[in-house]
Parts: sequence; structure tokens; C-alpha cells
Amino acid sequence: MKVLIVKLSAFGDIIHALPALDDVLARPEVSEVHWLVDSRFAFVTEIFPPQVKVHKVALKGTHRIRHAWRMIQTLRRENFDIILELQGLIKSGLMAWGATKSHTRVYGFDRQQSPEYPNHWFVNTVDFHADEQHVVQKYRHIATAPFISQSDAALPTPYKAPHVKFKASNANLLQTLGIQAQHYTLLHVGGGWKTKQLPETTWQQLNQTLELQQTQVIISWGSESEQSLAQSIAKNSNAIVLPQRLEIHALCQLLQQSQAVIGMDTGVLHLAAALQASTITLWGPSASWNSAPLGTQHRHIESNPECGPCFKRQCDDFICMPSLSAQTIVKAWLEVKK
Repeated sequence: MKVLIVKLSAFGDIIHALPALDDVLARPEVSEVHWLVDSRFAFVTEIFPPQVKVHKVALKGTHRIRHAWRMIQTLRRENFDIILELQGLIKSGLMAWGATKSHTRVYGFDRQQSPEYPNHWFVNTVDFHADEQHVVQKYRHIATAPFISQSDAALPTPYKAPHVKFKASNANLLQTLGIQAQHYTLLHVGGGWKTKQLPETTWQQLNQTLELQQTQVIISWGSESEQSLAQSIAKNSNAIVLPQRLEIHALCQLLQQSQAVIGMDTGVLHLAAALQASTITLWGPSASWNSAPLGTQHRHIESNPECGPCFKRQCDDFICMPSLSAQTIVKAWLEVKK
């Protein structure tokens, strides 16, 4: 039996889908597992198990429609038995539907849970249990739906922490930075959405307070504007700003060997949790109950305003992230640091 998982993006969402991938790989009747990803996020698939065949589709740029059509033709030739549509968008639903043959079954979100309503026209919808609040549970439910009975499908799917099997081969990266394993704390200033950004003054206070705790602060970033922010935070301190964006395996090494990782609800934080690093996640417009890493080594800092969580990328009354204090974050760091 050949299975295709459609999960195009983004970084953190792909990490959240790893338990669903594990579920499919563990099925004895499954002979091949393929994954369709947006080429912009294909770097994440470098940490996948080697038996997973990855297909990369360019959905941005001037030739995106032509590229999508060619990819659909490629996928149709694979003759999949089952397609698991974990994205829930119109474009992902169309690509899953286009990749089908007469015998192919496609499973995906129900009309209430689809991020884009028309997506449910292209899939056999899965009805979720009221206790399936976390996105990991929902992905796992869709992934197991083709293989279980209706009575079992009516039960809530348990949460399973994403896990990345990674072993650092050497310490060259840490040596280059002049630091020792588990003697540093990583601050990741990337936020994705504008509404996920922590104010620069709070970052500076956090950096200063952590320095007093005798941990080396390393600041990572994902864009040029975030690099400028990181350099401003590190000014007049001993903090180290990463000189460049790291490829995925170097990033895994840096996360895995840290005392703790602090940052917003982003892919880097979810990757850190999957590597079993301690994390402190800062929550604003998104919800910890929906996507937070669970476990004793993780802490969630949130202000819980009456207007949130709003899941908005723009806000005219931005109060959630500015309400978070450096003191609260450091207190959580002291609880979970290695």
C-alpha cells in the first residue's frame, strides 16, 4: 500500500505532523510513504526518516501553476492507495484530489476544522472528538482514519510528542562559536507573524537578566530584519549573534545541546522540543492548547488577554506580547534549564 502525506508548510506545522508520519510508517500494510512539501520548507524534510520519498512543489513565483500541474502528473503516476491531506487549504486539497486514481482514498479535515472551507470538497472528511484540541492529535486522527474501525475512530486520539532522531556528529559548530555544550541559552527572535513579535526592550531585559545567571546567550534569527534586531539586543553585552542562518543539521545540534531555548510559537521552538531540549515558548495571538509542546521540560508564557487568542496576523490593539515580562520568562527558565 502506497501512502502520500500532503503537508506543504510551514516549519512548525511539519514538525507537528511527525507523529502522524510515525503512525503511517508503523503500519505493516504500508509499503511506501511519500510526502508533498512546499519547496520553501523542503529543508525541514532533511530530518525525515530516509525511507520517506519527498516531493517538492514550488507554489510561489511566476511559474507556480505550471509547476503544480507537473507535480500533480508526477504524483498520479505513483498510483497512491491513500492520500492524507493534513494542510486543509484549497491549493492542498486540489493537489491531493488531482493526484488520485479511481481507487485512491483521500482523507482530511472536516468542514469545521478546515482552515479554508472549500477544502472539504476534495477529501473524505474526518470527524474529530471534542477532546482532540491539539493539532498533533488532529493530524494523527487523519493519519489513522484509513486503518481503524468506526468505533475506534470515535475515540479521542492521544497526544504524542513529535520526536526527531538526531545525533550530533561533532562539536565543530560550538567550537567555532567558542562555547561549550549545555552552557548556553538560545534566544530565537523569529516570529513569523508581526503579532508574534516580542518588543525589543523585553528582549534586551531578558538578555541582561540571563547574563546575570551566568549562561552564555546565543541569539538566532531567520530574516535580515530579525538579524538586525538580534544585533541590537546583543549590543553592549556578551551575547553571541549567529553570523548566518544555519542549515537544519547544524541548527539541530545547537538546539539539542542548549540549556534551554526561548522564543515565540515558531518552527525553531517546536524543533527544539522534538529534539528534547527544554523550551520556554512565548504566546500571543496563537494558543498553547492548540500547538504547544507538552511535557515537564516545557513552559508556556502567555498573558491571556480577553481578546485572545485571536490568531490574527495584524492587530490594532497589540497588548498580548508587550504584556509578557522578562522576569516571568527567567523564572520559567530556572525551572527547566538543563
